[in-house]
Amino acid sequence: MNAPDRDPPPRPDAAPQHRELADGRWQTFSLVEQLANVGSEVERALSWAAKGNADYSERALGRALELLSLTIDDPRHRQRLKELTRLREALHDYFHGENEFGSTPSRWHRYFHAFGMAAALRR
Repeated sequence: MNAPDRDPPPRPDAAPQHRELADGRWQTFSLVEQLANVGSEVERALSWAAKGNADYSERALGRALELLSLTIDDPRHRQRLKELTRLREALHDYFHGENEFGSTPSRWHRYFHAFGMAAALRR
């Protein structure tokens, strides 16, 4: 439920939430920084899901997938295309599919934690 002083979160099917990033700024980030940002949104999606707020979880997942799409579209990462598209597939599978990959929240935390720590160390 939204607090009265907060705007509702963006819809996943709405216009891009990261317009400035989509307009080229995203490509100034390293792959580690990009995946750390994706991971932040995945963490939010997991957290909201654990709290039983499917709407907020879905919106955070939408933002994560938007950032991941920007990463996939980044020409610097062509050699990692298979890995990045598999990541997108696994996220869809976990949140909307039958979880054929056997993902768990703790596995997602471990996967993205490494990117967050590496990005923090580079600052």
